[in-house]
Amino acid sequence: MSDAAKSKGRTATKSLLVLVTGITGKQGGHVAQHLLARGHRVRGMVRDPSSSKLGTLRSQGVEISKGSFGDPSAMEKAAKGVNAMFLMSTSFEGGPAAETRQANAAIDAAKAAGVPWLVYSSVGDADRKTGIPHFESKFAVEEYLRRSGVPYAVSAPTSFMENYLIPFQLASIQQGKLGLALSPDKLLQQVALDDLGAFVTHLLENPSQFRGQRINVASDALTGRNAARILSDVLGRKVEFQSVPLEVLRSQNADYAKMYEWLERAGYTADIEGLRRDYPEVGWHRFHEWAARQNWAGGKP
Repeated sequence: MSDAAKSKGRTATKSLLVLVTGITGKQGGHVAQHLLARGHRVRGMVRDPSSSKLGTLRSQGVEISKGSFGDPSAMEKAAKGVNAMFLMSTSFEGGPAAETRQANAAIDAAKAAGVPWLVYSSVGDADRKTGIPHFESKFAVEEYLRRSGVPYAVSAPTSFMENYLIPFQLASIQQGKLGLALSPDKLLQQVALDDLGAFVTHLLENPSQFRGQRINVASDALTGRNAARILSDVLGRKVEFQSVPLEVLRSQNADYAKMYEWLERAGYTADIEGLRRDYPEVGWHRFHEWAARQNWAGGKP
């Protein structure tokens, strides 16, 4: 049974109706599962209600509402009557400027619909003037949200542990190589998506406690060398860490090259031990615990 299904054995004191954007993706999907496990009702906004991906969600009682960031009236309709909203945005499809524009439109729709509480998923330390395009686009949304008057909190996750399961990285690990554009002994803060889903659910349930707060979220911090050692133990065969030259990454993705330059120079600043102390109900995972539960042979994690 998954952590979301168990929901740490807790039951919410009040059932909420929560609008979840990105519900067919990893972040939104994990948030939805934790909300459902806590006894809340979930409404998912999707572009295509006929998608085959929605079968399981519908069977779990998720209400599906057609809409997209490019359709303000549909977004407002989806947001009507909810107790809370989880908003996430991405620069992967249209670029950073489009991400900011679309997320701001979603905030406008939430305000017009009278949404009383909104949790926005940004990125760790985006408020530190990093100069990283996909950090800056999310921070621009944070500033717009702050000015909007919509009651809010910001969840700011660090690097996802699930990045190790991205096909090209997984294939490399299976071949005994873990490559990151970092020094072998540079600490990288990381969060498990299951932990993030549980933490966001906690934010959604407690508006009076978190109103106006911005919280960097991480489950663990470890070096590339240590990650390779843990993966070696889990896979039962040697995995070696390799530092990928920034020039190689820059030739593939200038935005991500800037991010890794910043990670090497500065890095995320989540208070990991403070999060574990203050929010034990999340059930935080250390990297070795997370890694032991993954399907390293391939296929869906």
